[in-house]
Amino acid sequence: MTVSKPFLTIRLCEPRGFCAGVDRAIQIVVLALKKYGAPVYVRHEIVHNKFVVDGLRERGAVFVRELSDIPPEHKDRPVVFSAHGVAKSVPAAAEARDMFYLDATCPLVSKVHKQAMRHERLGRHVLLIGHADHPEVIGTMGQLPPGAVTLVETVEQVAALAVPDEANLGYVTQTTLSVDDTADIVAALEGRFPALTAPSSESICYATTNRQEAVKMAARGTEMFLIVGAPNSSNSRRLVEVAKRHGAKDAMLVQRASEIDWRRVDGVERVGISAGASAPEIVVEEIIDAFRERFEVKLDIALTVRETENFPVMRDLRDTELTGADMAFLNGGR
Repeated sequence: MTVSKPFLTIRLCEPRGFCAGVDRAIQIVVLALKKYGAPVYVRHEIVHNKFVVDGLRERGAVFVRELSDIPPEHKDRPVVFSAHGVAKSVPAAAEARDMFYLDATCPLVSKVHKQAMRHERLGRHVLLIGHADHPEVIGTMGQLPPGAVTLVETVEQVAALAVPDEANLGYVTQTTLSVDDTADIVAALEGRFPALTAPSSESICYATTNRQEAVKMAARGTEMFLIVGAPNSSNSRRLVEVAKRHGAKDAMLVQRASEIDWRRVDGVERVGISAGASAPEIVVEEIIDAFRERFEVKLDIALTVRETENFPVMRDLRDTELTGADMAFLNGGR
């Protein structure tokens, strides 16, 4: 006897998944492998996603924590700096070792670096809103001399902040923060430091903002919201928080369909799905297929904006030819 499956509506967020900065960083590694052959070394995870990192490793990328982990006999091999950006000391160390490096820092992270340096050049102490130990924060703080930046993580920290000169302060933010939480911290800072100078343009990147807005729209009335992303992905974790804050009864972060706790989905009628900026589309499709095995699924697209941004790779890699398999991988597949 055929047992009918329960009905389920999936609110699928658009935009979701790869942003232009992540896409560019992955392209740089793939193109470097095609042009220079394996191995290509990558300092830290190129982006925060195990599926992507494993796929690049299969193609010949070797991930290292520090430049000193690269064998001396391979110092002429390309080394790629991750999309999160690095402190100034990293390329300086590569040059001191006569290493060939490719900088895959997201242009929007580089923009924050320039904003921070401009504040410092104009005599301002820099307040960086962000999360301690995140590679992007480490890279941004590393653009300036020791002591030139103070990290602010929460509204509660603002009251106790000790700064060199309250009349000469500027702030910047990590690109992947919660838009709402960051606005609260900025308001608290401006309340305490009336002379605080904002960056010349928004520091939180377009992709972070767009994905959060789509989740806000889709979350209301959902019993479960799934965010595809890695536990160490700041923008993905923020999406889980946004979903809960804006109407989802429950939300979970998963890297693959195998991580879904189906007990928490039992009896639901509406599920939201989105993906962090470093999560490939093939995993989203895998998760939708897993739901289709258990439910009669109706897809409801929650579209807020269409993204057209494109960040080109460095000139030396642009003429490198890619195979169909390479293009499939770059488009979020395998």
